[in-house]
Amino acid sequence: MTHVPSVPAGAPAGALTRLWRSAAATFLLSALAAAGLGRAEAADAGQIARGEYLARLGDCVACHTAEGGKSMAGGRELATPFGVLFSTNITPDKETGIGNYTFAQFDRAMRKGVAADGHNLYPAMPYPSYAKMTGEDMQALYAYLMQGLAPVKQANKPTAMRWPFNQRWGLSLWNWAFLDATPFQPDAGKDATWNRGAYLVQGLGHCGACHTPRGIAFQEKAMSDAGSKGKHFLAGETVESWRALSLRGLWTVEDTALFLKTGQNRFATASGNMAEVIHHSTQHVKDEDLVAIATYLKSLPPGEHELPAPSVPRSEVAGKVPGNLFNSRGGLAYVQFCGDCHRQDGNGVSKIFPPLAGNPAVTAKDPATLLHITLTGWKTASTAAHPRVFTMPGFARLNDQELAELITFVRSSWGNGGEAVTASQVKKMRAEVVKQDPKAIDNSKFETPRLADMLAKPNAEQLVRGMRLHLETKDLLPNHVGDQLNCTSCHLNAGTVADGSPFVGVSAFFPSYAPRAGRIITLEDRINGCFKRSMNGKPLPVESADMKAMVAYFDWMKGATKPEDKVPGRGIGKIDRSLKPNSDNGKKIYAEQCAVCHGENGEGLKSADGKMVYPPLWGDESFNIGAGMARTYTAAAFVKRNMPIGFHGKFPLGQGGLSDQEALDVAEYFSHQPRPDFPEKVKDWPNGKKPEDARY
Repeated sequence: MTHVPSVPAGAPAGALTRLWRSAAATFLLSALAAAGLGRAEAADAGQIARGEYLARLGDCVACHTAEGGKSMAGGRELATPFGVLFSTNITPDKETGIGNYTFAQFDRAMRKGVAADGHNLYPAMPYPSYAKMTGEDMQALYAYLMQGLAPVKQANKPTAMRWPFNQRWGLSLWNWAFLDATPFQPDAGKDATWNRGAYLVQGLGHCGACHTPRGIAFQEKAMSDAGSKGKHFLAGETVESWRALSLRGLWTVEDTALFLKTGQNRFATASGNMAEVIHHSTQHVKDEDLVAIATYLKSLPPGEHELPAPSVPRSEVAGKVPGNLFNSRGGLAYVQFCGDCHRQDGNGVSKIFPPLAGNPAVTAKDPATLLHITLTGWKTASTAAHPRVFTMPGFARLNDQELAELITFVRSSWGNGGEAVTASQVKKMRAEVVKQDPKAIDNSKFETPRLADMLAKPNAEQLVRGMRLHLETKDLLPNHVGDQLNCTSCHLNAGTVADGSPFVGVSAFFPSYAPRAGRIITLEDRINGCFKRSMNGKPLPVESADMKAMVAYFDWMKGATKPEDKVPGRGIGKIDRSLKPNSDNGKKIYAEQCAVCHGENGEGLKSADGKMVYPPLWGDESFNIGAGMARTYTAAAFVKRNMPIGFHGKFPLGQGGLSDQEALDVAEYFSHQPRPDFPEKVKDWPNGKKPEDARY
């Protein structure tokens, strides 16, 4: 572990003397290096290892590695308001990297932004922060870069800065006005943990580069919390269409340390560039350093532009369903596009999908991050604690007004207290981040019905009831559901997802012949078949208000569909029947891809209060052997196109992504696990042609 010299409050004079000697030794080391006596040849393995750790703390790899490129060889494009920069090669290659740098030249570049040949570096390289490093740490970092890295011969790309910003001599004036190259000065009134955290945050961590507001010359308004400008430090800034939140006392020490280590805590999940920081840097930081960082951040008082705390304490709104969830356009949009992952109570799914209740990206005064994520999507940071990456797809297919309604609902619910978002704000952000990228918008031919449009119908109350009966079947019809499933368990997002067995146009095809029943059946018959099989329960009376509501919802979904029409995305598709299932491989795939949501033993996933979040796939509380999902190839087709969710960026659930063989193998595994019997199975396929994969 590296140490920052610090003097506790009330330290004896001897401690001050030792601190002075340490500073003198650092000065002497630098002087020797300037004379050419401090080259990396003298470094030992311990110093190189320490330098590697410091490089992790400084997150050097994030900027100095191009996507798909060799580590530290540069070439990453860095967009600025003044043009484009490309990061440089910092491997020890003598022709294209920094292999010829003396320590003095390296130290000058790190502290003053001046390269070995004398040209000024742009402050996109956070040398104003690195200037705070101790000489000891600078030596270790130099040793690692010179001896711990393999040289990579890769020429640096020229910058593409606009005039006059391409005139590097102007940076000398910038440095004169804004650069303070003084190394970190410990606060004698604070303890060692606080000083260590302050050193890492202000220096190597260069947190202020993103999280501190910028001035008119694009300088950070403060480099530390000290002095009259200190109120600006880490008070939040909007960078590249992301809102880098204020870090001043944001969470408890424990919550902050956990977030930096894992990318998640009970309030939020990392997004945007912060996910990269956690992946490359902070997850590798020692626990004591994370605690030090969190201790320092927690000590900072609120700065400028801080939002007041929500008017309603989080404890009073946690777990509560908003009163306008089912009677407002924004609420119904949330139900359709967000609720499956973030849940009706806004609490998300622990360790999988982040909460929206109390989430700082949601409550921020500037909604840039929330707008950005909603339009373009998001993914979790890959960490040792959470190696599985979960994604949220972009919702750019929704129009500006729809997104404004949805985001406003999220910002105003669960005590979040955020201001409304307008369609013009969405439009502006769309222009900034989507950039006509065809991959950013779902272009499938399936027309996703908007649940919010039900509110304009004369029978809106009945339609919403019908939708809720599909969404919350177990809760609303407990006497008719014998397991832990809802209709939406198989008909995703209340039947609105392409290839997720959607309800679009379905009622146009009834009455129709059903081979399993051996007769013509009505839509009501089909619905009751699901109650008896998939939900292992009892049928609804055909003339009941709830059955009529469910049918009304189907009829609304029919739209203009005629019996002879082909509806894109209808059903769940098919799986190549020539493939043969491998249950042993299916067991492995289940453990890797399915258990996180459906339980190690197929028992499903429950929330802390005992409510079922994702359904069980076998056992007494799952579907019975008469259900379609108990058939291998039917289950495989569903899995192929709809499971796992959060697997990639496909609209609207990031669903599907396994190969045909993988889907078939895992379907064989879970479909043949123990489950309830279906007494009426003897009546099935009375005219023959029973499928080969039927369980009976």
